[in-house]
Amino acid sequence: MLARTALPVLILLLATACSRVPQDPIVLSGYTMGTTWTVRLAEPPGEPSVPQLRAEIEALLEQVNDEMSTWRDDSDISRFNHLSAGDEMVVPESFAFVLEMALQVAELTDGAYDPTVGPLVNLWGFGPPQRHDRAPDPEAVADALARVGFQRLEFDREQRRLVQPGGLFLDFSSIAKGWGVDVLAEYLLSQGIDNFLIDIGGDIRSQGQRLDGPWRIAIERPSPATREIHQIIEPGTAAVVTSGTYRQFFESDGQRFSHTIDPRSGYPVDHHAVSITVIADNATWADAWATALSVPEPEHAYRIAVENKIAALWILEIDGELHERHTDRFAPYLELESD
Repeated sequence: MLARTALPVLILLLATACSRVPQDPIVLSGYTMGTTWTVRLAEPPGEPSVPQLRAEIEALLEQVNDEMSTWRDDSDISRFNHLSAGDEMVVPESFAFVLEMALQVAELTDGAYDPTVGPLVNLWGFGPPQRHDRAPDPEAVADALARVGFQRLEFDREQRRLVQPGGLFLDFSSIAKGWGVDVLAEYLLSQGIDNFLIDIGGDIRSQGQRLDGPWRIAIERPSPATREIHQIIEPGTAAVVTSGTYRQFFESDGQRFSHTIDPRSGYPVDHHAVSITVIADNATWADAWATALSVPEPEHAYRIAVENKIAALWILEIDGELHERHTDRFAPYLELESD
């Protein structure tokens, strides 16, 4: 598993705008990365057969876990994290690609997104160690923070070589699900399948459409107790990822601590944004940016998104009421009404 995740905050709608009883696509599903995966095909694939598709999908997801799961001691990422200071390691091409993309988002956000945030994620009880429900003391936070910083990582992209500076803990939990979605999408396309929807724990990528209309996805209304629709979108051929602070958290001494950690301060975020949705060409990019934009204060995050031409939507909770803000690039997806 890559991580233990909460319920996804995107919901696939099976009813189209003009039909309450849609034709059911071919559906394959299973378990990976601490959550569920689902692949929906608009029509039978022919060749390869459905059992062959399932076997290949499961093998591809297993490979992602073998490379990027911090919950597996023998994964590539865990082997790197356990290296002594100064030791180096050559990583697989897919690992190098994902790391390169993560570092790019880290640079563009001045460290609001950081794939080396692992020590802090673990300290706050959201990583592989046992979960706990008490906030760590400031000294422990300071110690973990000293081991965080993507600038500490020596990475030779051409040679795919990583050098462990000592105590650095890579964590791809904010990007690997998206990568898994993209891996499956590229596989389906390579097999001549071009009308599908892939969902790994709420990280979604759609291609083409269903037999009875476009794929429709609902953004969930932020509420830890219920599952209600806030907004409906038709992404077309694109990836949609939502990062929410309202499902994964713990409370200690009357204070709520979100699973979203600011890698610059060492503490969980505490602001009005409770849900951030990003639409992009691929799920890896959307996954990383959904996390990145959930860290800064909403106004700052909005400016970052505009500067980097990101299609993003924020749901803000202010004085108990929900408010919405989005970049211009997200506007074309908001023409549907939730009712």
